[in-house]
Amino acid sequence: MSWLLGYMDPTEPSFVAAVITIVFNPLFWNVVARWEQRTRKLSRAFGSPHLACYSLGICILLLNILRSHCFTQAMMSQPKMEGLDNHTTYFLGLAFLGWGFVFVLSSFYALGFTGTFLGDYFGILKESRVTTFPFSVLDNPMYWGSTANYLGWALMHASPTGLLLTVLVAIVYVVALLYEEPFTAEIYRQKATRLHKRS
Repeated sequence: MSWLLGYMDPTEPSFVAAVITIVFNPLFWNVVARWEQRTRKLSRAFGSPHLACYSLGICILLLNILRSHCFTQAMMSQPKMEGLDNHTTYFLGLAFLGWGFVFVLSSFYALGFTGTFLGDYFGILKESRVTTFPFSVLDNPMYWGSTANYLGWALMHASPTGLLLTVLVAIVYVVALLYEEPFTAEIYRQKATRLHKRS
């Protein structure tokens, strides 16, 4: 641990800001989405569940831009690791970045805006759970694609700070999935049950 502290200062303001945004973002969207699912207050306030979902989605996008900015600033404010500062690591990072973008963008294409941004909590459901690419090769490809983006960005900048923050991103996503996955499975199970009864 001491060798890592030689490359980073965890009390540096940009590092603290990055940690806060990484932890806050999934917490925010899960709390708001669960609150909406229980109360429907956002849908009533915006006049429709679709408009409410679009508004939350835009808010999440802006928060993610802020998170990425804080992540980058934290890396730039801390030293590089000489052992990572080479062409091989740079191109490995570029590969992770490309892989991440493929999974994020293909997930968005498969889910659509409301599917990506918690539409199921607003009562906006697809006919069934999406199982086409990239969901056919990886569970939760949006989250893991995002994690790969951060990993690639950290490697390209030879940043031990970026690598540590990427680990935090992955941990936070795993925790978020512990709450999100059972809910998604249950609502589609309930929908399938209702359709079966009607038939």
